[in-house]
Amino acid sequence: MRKRRVAKGLLALALGALLLGATACSSSAGASTGKDDGKGGKDSAAGGTTTTPAVQAAVNILPKNGATGVDTTGALKVSAPKGKLTKVTVTTSGGDTVDGAISADGGSWTPSETLHTGTRYNVSATAADSAGRSTVQQSSFTTLTPKAVNYGVFNVDPGATYGVGMEVSIRFNKPVADQAATHKGITVTASPAVDVKGHWFGNQRIDFRPEKYWAPGTKVTLHLKLNGVQMSPGVYGQQAKDVTFTIGRSQTSVADNTGKTLKIYRNGTLYKKFPASLGDPQHTTYNGKMVIEEKDPVVHMDSRTVGLGNSYHIKDVPHGMRLSDSGTFAHGNYWRPLSVFGHENTSHGCVGLHDVKGGGDPNTPAAWFYNHSLIGDVVEVVNSPDKTIDPSNGINGWNMSWTTWVAN
Repeated sequence: MRKRRVAKGLLALALGALLLGATACSSSAGASTGKDDGKGGKDSAAGGTTTTPAVQAAVNILPKNGATGVDTTGALKVSAPKGKLTKVTVTTSGGDTVDGAISADGGSWTPSETLHTGTRYNVSATAADSAGRSTVQQSSFTTLTPKAVNYGVFNVDPGATYGVGMEVSIRFNKPVADQAATHKGITVTASPAVDVKGHWFGNQRIDFRPEKYWAPGTKVTLHLKLNGVQMSPGVYGQQAKDVTFTIGRSQTSVADNTGKTLKIYRNGTLYKKFPASLGDPQHTTYNGKMVIEEKDPVVHMDSRTVGLGNSYHIKDVPHGMRLSDSGTFAHGNYWRPLSVFGHENTSHGCVGLHDVKGGGDPNTPAAWFYNHSLIGDVVEVVNSPDKTIDPSNGINGWNMSWTTWVAN
């Protein structure tokens, strides 16, 4: 009996020692005194909590998230008061991207275009610190809806072909007070490249042309980026589109008031010559380079519309091509005898060519000239006793020097 008690006592002591060892191990793994005695420092660090350094970069976006009625210029600002901007993306709700650039020092981003009116924009901006750690900020806002808008009516059609003298003319339905901002929103580019400049005629019209006539085959594009441009106080543009057209063969013509002829040149070489009748001594024809701006197979001409009383009223003038806003045309004339052309100036200021009533004969000088002319071809009148036509009378800016043209 004593042996069993001894055995049980030894078993109890062994079990107690085992449990004590287990308790000591658990206590050693989880205990923390909060003191460093200089022994086993690496183990202490390995067993502790690691702290990630804070990102030393920040992004500011204006306007604030959710803002409405935001101005289209000057209101959108993205900056990095700490660190440097690395990426800025601004898109519309429809997915269009706003172009812009980050400054050389990485401190700010500036849009390179005017924002559109009544549009929701989403902004995402990233900045990084010197260690490469980055932060991202996002924001959304909506631009203002204008109370009044200004539209420009332009004289070119997409895909059309025009003559070498074609000028791009835009006429606005309201006066433009900020012509510089409006001008900035309109550009005309060409391929092959050529410098194209705009010129304001008054406060509702701007025309564009190169220094010299276009080269045949040139592709020309009118870029309208007027949506969001404040043209006048409280009045905004809304047009945003491109219009591309082509320059055709080179044809220019010279109507000689003294010689009473019309000479047609192709690529600078005489191509055709017709007898003509220009303005009579009481109604002389303007001198100068005039661009064909309209073509109509039949024109209703009434002298009362040009301040000449009841001098004429002809409802079926054939093969009419407008050369000025004031009423100068190159057109067919069936009411004068054939003998007049080349010998006598009898018109009220137009360039007249022989034709038949109804314009049905394709072999008459007027029919040939009409059928072989493009809008944008130049008809130059020389040797007339009249003055040179005003450059704003039609699309006739070729009568203005390049120096004067680019001055405004």
